[in-house]
Amino acid sequence: MQVKCPEVQKRLSAWLDGELEETWLAALSAHLEVCAPCRRELAQLRALDAILGDLPAPSPLYLADRVLARLARPPRRWWQSLALAATLVMGLTLGGALVGNFYPTAPANGDGAEMAALEDFQDFPEGSLGAVLASYHPEAGNGL
Repeated sequence: MQVKCPEVQKRLSAWLDGELEETWLAALSAHLEVCAPCRRELAQLRALDAILGDLPAPSPLYLADRVLARLARPPRRWWQSLALAATLVMGLTLGGALVGNFYPTAPANGDGAEMAALEDFQDFPEGSLGAVLASYHPEAGNGL
């Protein structure tokens, strides 16, 4: 591919950043071998890139202090963690007890195993999980 100087100079920055398409890599390399003005342009871009790379990045005043203030949390006392854990255990226990009251169990097949009575699921809206469970009959082979 034959390229002209304006096309090469337009793509030199992308070439330095490693963002140039594969189709242009060979064409730019071949052009730079024979074109002194484009090589000078490339050298100037490399020098500019080096100078800009050495400059410190500006940041707003007090940015670091504000970030650190947001990150720093007061340490949690041991009794606060214990209270949180006790609340979680109580919630799980109460939830388990309530589920047992809402869905009474009935013996299945006379072997002493218990399961929720299907009548408890009859009041669920159509398409809900309860309705799906209530309509499931494994012997019918309905694919669930």
